[in-house]
Amino acid sequence: MNQLEKILRPTLAHIHPYNSGLGLDEVKSKYGVTEIAKLASNENPAGPAPQVLSGLKLASSDLFLYPDANSVKLATTLADYLDVASDNLIFGNGSEELISIICRSVVQPGDRVITLYPSFPLHEDYATLMGAKVERISLTDALETDLKALLEAVAKPAKMLIFANPMNPVGTWLNPQQLKKVIATKHPDTLLVLDEAYYEYAIEGDYVSGQACLMPGDQNWIILRTFSKAWGLAGLRVGFGICGSKQLRQALDLTRTPFNINAIAQMAATLALQNDGHMKSCTAETIRQRNLMAQELSSRGYRIAPSLGNFVFFDVKRPSMPVAEDLMKRGTIIKPWKQEGYDTFIRVSIGSEQENTKFLTDLDAILPPDHKPPVSV
Repeated sequence: MNQLEKILRPTLAHIHPYNSGLGLDEVKSKYGVTEIAKLASNENPAGPAPQVLSGLKLASSDLFLYPDANSVKLATTLADYLDVASDNLIFGNGSEELISIICRSVVQPGDRVITLYPSFPLHEDYATLMGAKVERISLTDALETDLKALLEAVAKPAKMLIFANPMNPVGTWLNPQQLKKVIATKHPDTLLVLDEAYYEYAIEGDYVSGQACLMPGDQNWIILRTFSKAWGLAGLRVGFGICGSKQLRQALDLTRTPFNINAIAQMAATLALQNDGHMKSCTAETIRQRNLMAQELSSRGYRIAPSLGNFVFFDVKRPSMPVAEDLMKRGTIIKPWKQEGYDTFIRVSIGSEQENTKFLTDLDAILPPDHKPPVSV
């Protein structure tokens, strides 16, 4: 054992680097392309509301001061918007930080943590880092949640149940009846962490937020959402959690770093909430484009998962990394999935109509008709 191995946490050996992909400038420089379709990170291609951009230009000169550690103005505005108590809201530098905060606050070595699979990797990684034993509930062959297996798992004691609804990277979801059954079956001592990062894209489907399904008196839950997706503020990093009680929020605050939401981010998120018409029109267009993308991929014979996110997950029936590399050479960036059992899948974000068309054109160029996978029955 070398000196570094003696210093580092042993659980780091089980963590893989997060696949954040290449930035626009890196792709342009590496492949010599000028037109880029960035469809890897589930961003809103239209960006934030114009009022947000105008407000940021007027940011005052008091940036030498620390930001409000409790994001009071943002919390008050968001509480009114969601009709929840502001004392139950916690903010993070993206919802990723909130997942880390929760795991640091709750998970101890040997704890059982349940999640869906394939997953947003940080749901597993932060729990693993704290020494948890992560139990995966894999999809069925139909690319749907295995509800029977999930119910059997959550009925037994566990420290935490964490999953996304809609599910990232797949896009599938638990409908209201299924989600209510999971919540009703969940062991009372288990903390439910429901990641609703794609909530705004799902509300037109057979979907409901976990808030509508919670059991009376149950305070062991937190619902995560973000301003990075539908609200168009990915670069400013604002995530938030709706906690089951003020006491839970206060406990999580003990491991939250002070001043974790910068002043510009707080201002932008507040302005976004005050001008939500832009977000709603953007999500409506994304849903329209998502349906078109699903139809196009299906018509080409690809096996796709049903999705209520701003992305589509589909199987190219061959290792997805070389496919992603070939697409990047043409200026299209997508997310090849790397988790075991799903490494032939690609997650493509829904971009602008122009970006989506470029993706399909580039995909056809590298996987021409005579090389496309057969339609799965």
